[in-house]
Amino acid sequence: MEKIQIPRTDLKVSTIALGCMRISSLNDEHLEALVCTALELGINFFDHADIYGGGECEKRFGHLLERKPELRRQMIIQSKCDIVTPDHQGPRYDTSKNYIIEQAKQSIANLHCGYLDVLLIHRPDPLMNPKEVAEAFNELKEDGLVHYFGVSNFPSSKIRMLQKYVSQPLIIDQIQLSAVHALAVDESVFFNMTDDHAISRTDQILDYAMKNDIVLQAWCPLQASWEDGSFLDHPKYPELNEVLDQLAKKYGVTKSAVAAAWILRLPAAMQVIAGTTNPDHLRQLAAGANLKLNRQEWYDLYLACHHPLP
Repeated sequence: MEKIQIPRTDLKVSTIALGCMRISSLNDEHLEALVCTALELGINFFDHADIYGGGECEKRFGHLLERKPELRRQMIIQSKCDIVTPDHQGPRYDTSKNYIIEQAKQSIANLHCGYLDVLLIHRPDPLMNPKEVAEAFNELKEDGLVHYFGVSNFPSSKIRMLQKYVSQPLIIDQIQLSAVHALAVDESVFFNMTDDHAISRTDQILDYAMKNDIVLQAWCPLQASWEDGSFLDHPKYPELNEVLDQLAKKYGVTKSAVAAAWILRLPAAMQVIAGTTNPDHLRQLAAGANLKLNRQEWYDLYLACHHPLP
């Protein structure tokens, strides 16, 4: 498994990470098989959030670590907070100091992991006071509860603003990215054009991440949209699946591996978040970590998604 060193840290992470958003329904045997498959493949990064499964995903994972604490030494564990699940007051985001600290502690307790390697702010909060976030991060860092910090779904302007106040480097931004959902690529390709693809929807996050040594984590790497779901074998995306199939046969891998390789071919430091709960599917996608598409192959996939070149 290909690994990258996250700049300004001692973390050497697998380019494929296991996303744990869907593990709440797994029994002990299935979850252990999934996690052990990941570790056998060289996947050492596990992505959580306090809201996944209403908190049950962290608890299920924590139950595994409680039974097999030796696995923790092989893991880099990340969680996220600030999305408040609907209650009598309604859904909201909360980046107050107390909420961040309380949720980080709760995640650690749920996960039985002792500390979080990485904590991310899950979504930009319009009411975020960066000084409060900085105070929360300082306290968590000083208490040894969180080693590193980052964000999720943040534009570069928000990262710049938060980094002004936070003393720790923001090392990660997790964004939605796939060959079909490639807004971060489109806005650069169509610079200074009137085409809708030229609209900046990601605030040039690819360039900003490269310039500032931030790792980008791609979530939903096989998803076309919330409406269509996965683009693999989807009748709406015949051209893309034809190219994926050709490359999969050429390299002796599955189409999911090719789709992951497309993301990892970008020059920014990238991780692909694999959200599968099927060990076989994880093996198939993980093969993309060792596949480097050539330039033409990357463009063939991009064009097959109907991202025209100017």
